[in-house]
Amino acid sequence: MTGRFARAVALTAVLLTSVACQTGPARATPASKPPAQAASARHDVVTWGASADRMGQGIADRGYRLVVHTSAAGSGLRVRLSNAFGDRPLTLDSVYAGLQRQGAALVPGSNKRLTFDGARTVTVPAGATAWSDPLPGSLPAGSNLVVSLHSPDAAGPATGHGMAMQTSYATQGDHTAEESAAGWTETTGSWWYLDSVSVRPSNPATGAVVALGDSITDGWASTTDLNRRWPDYLARRLQKAHTDVKGVADEGISGNQVLADGAGQAALHRLDRDVLSQPGVRTVFLFEGVNDIKAHTGVTAADLIAGYREIVRRAHAAGKCVVASTVGPFEGWPEWDQAGEAVRQEVNRYIRTSGEADAVTDFDRILRSPYDQARMLPFLDSGDHIHPNDKGMQAMADAVDLTSLHCDR
Repeated sequence: MTGRFARAVALTAVLLTSVACQTGPARATPASKPPAQAASARHDVVTWGASADRMGQGIADRGYRLVVHTSAAGSGLRVRLSNAFGDRPLTLDSVYAGLQRQGAALVPGSNKRLTFDGARTVTVPAGATAWSDPLPGSLPAGSNLVVSLHSPDAAGPATGHGMAMQTSYATQGDHTAEESAAGWTETTGSWWYLDSVSVRPSNPATGAVVALGDSITDGWASTTDLNRRWPDYLARRLQKAHTDVKGVADEGISGNQVLADGAGQAALHRLDRDVLSQPGVRTVFLFEGVNDIKAHTGVTAADLIAGYREIVRRAHAAGKCVVASTVGPFEGWPEWDQAGEAVRQEVNRYIRTSGEADAVTDFDRILRSPYDQARMLPFLDSGDHIHPNDKGMQAMADAVDLTSLHCDR
């Protein structure tokens, strides 16, 4: 037995003990948050999240084995399934959660069935989400959790997250209960129907930060399967720090804009579902705007600033802190021009000086070259001049003042 496998087996002892199973169908929650009764009895905190987006067409009798990397530790794991972009009800007749051993193979004994209002089957109406019942047992921080799900009759537009930067697995038929990889013969680079995982931390003061962003936050150009997005590096910092903020949800979408729908719904339009509905959120980390600027649609600095102000206002109204980041340099990207650079500089002046957010992280200052401040430092550049490499992602996370993730709201 390798040391890595031995550690994984040891984790199994504290994860996912057995849960009673019933057979009646469950009803989904029409809102994008846990049921009020459950929320009042528990202090859940998001430990993983990914923005919901419109995917391809759902396929009947399709199974997905989805690998996600958690942040906060806790007991009573729950998952949120999303049919946000579906045009008909989505039925999932088998959902399991376990620990990854290697690839699609799970740690023996870790794979446990999830229920929904006590039932094995859940039907999620179009536009709705559904939270599972809490699973007894504890989930350590930084676990590779595997959620396996199957739909007997999926059809129409599917909901998921397109660019996962993580290898997951797919199959025809229901192999969700199997811990072996034998039935999972296909791979997928997307997460399907799953948009959040929560736990109940042992410390009731524990909270979470949600990163609202675009492809840089989504992790494009970071190394696949190694969890090197900047929110991942931030999560690892938080686990080692003396802070009550432990949960991190990465709500980035590649190509996303603050103002306009396109690559996912605009930040303004998905704020409630992807960010404010997440359990235990204490802080919203806002890092968007470069796609609005480079799209050449006539967006002005005033337009973007108005969008930021609305996000800050709505987050504050929900009792959340807001940390805003400056927009990073992107000279050398094909869509860069002087007019867009002027907008970026004006927006960054607003972010740095307005005081409207509770704190500022200056990613522009961290990423830019001292010799050409419109261009990314080559050491941190993935090569496309807009997306940081792994070193750049780590530098961004290291630049976050962890005390800024707390405020008096």
